[in-house]
Amino acid sequence: MKTLFVILGAAIGAPSRFAIDQYIRTLTTKPYGIFLVNILGSLILGLSINTSNNMHAFFVVGFAGAFTTWSTFMLDFFLAYELKNYKSAAINLSASLGFGLVAAWIGLQIAG
Repeated sequence: MKTLFVILGAAIGAPSRFAIDQYIRTLTTKPYGIFLVNILGSLILGLSINTSNNMHAFFVVGFAGAFTTWSTFMLDFFLAYELKNYKSAAINLSASLGFGLVAAWIGLQIAG
């Protein structure tokens, strides 16, 4: 049963990430879409910390696992570095890590 919850969560999470990122990319060339979904994913993880096994499978493993993306974040960071846009790369890296940690902490505080 848990596997079904993971599948359902992932089926919603991945298209949600894609839609948000694609929309944001029509507004800017900066990787703000991936930044946004990763921060929201961190918040969702924090909020879901005390959920039941099935809801954990749905929200944390399925939805947040498919919604957030480490690989695209790293690609955006690498491309900025390759283009010698060091300031943009540093801002993306530090803001993603900093805001991600804060979002997870807020979620934990709300859930706790």
